[in-house]
Amino acid sequence: MDKLGLLYEGKGKKLYKTEDNNLLIAEFKDDLTAFNAEKKGNEAGKGALNCKISTQLFNLLEGYGIKTHLVKTLDETTQLIKSVKIIPIEVVVRNIATGSLTKRLGIPDATVLPFALVEFYYKDDSLGDPLINDEHCLAMNLVKSESDLEELKRLGREINAILKKFFLERKLNLVDFKVEFGVDDEGNILLSDEISPDSCRFWDVDTNEKLDKDRFRQGLGNVKIAYEEVLNRILNKK
Repeated sequence: MDKLGLLYEGKGKKLYKTEDNNLLIAEFKDDLTAFNAEKKGNEAGKGALNCKISTQLFNLLEGYGIKTHLVKTLDETTQLIKSVKIIPIEVVVRNIATGSLTKRLGIPDATVLPFALVEFYYKDDSLGDPLINDEHCLAMNLVKSESDLEELKRLGREINAILKKFFLERKLNLVDFKVEFGVDDEGNILLSDEISPDSCRFWDVDTNEKLDKDRFRQGLGNVKIAYEEVLNRILNKK
């Protein structure tokens, strides 16, 4: 399967057309961005690590019945994926308070939440991906019906339950994560985009060491080493 032309370039990936209109090639980039791309960097090898991590986690979720856009991995940095119409809603699931949640609500950092908190953000870089509620989603026609929103919440919580247990067995706390979904030609909602340290927060259970993109956001360094550690724990349960 060959790349026929660049279709889209985002912060972490490039999407290419193929000879099959139902299939795309996703190429993971080494670029790092933060604060709506105000802070930029590059970490050689990060794209390959995210590709491997996301592939492992999508395959894991497929095994639990979560439908995804992933077809197969082509090489170290590229995946063959199903073409979907992305729902412009970022679904964020939080288990532990940190980041923007602590700033908005004054919840002390590292507070374990009483339940998995699901939030929606409007996927629009020019607006800074603002926090939105159910009625915003319906008023802006981001989904067809309220039942679609309930399905996004259900999927977010189900993915969280699977991954939270999976990572806890590997001595990592899944603090929070962002996922995106798309709709295929048959109307199925598929998990899309990626699941990686770019879109999740992972803290070591024993030390609370951050093993995710916050290392770049907060200038902690050793981004690639942190991502490698996450991959190693996925492949070799500690």
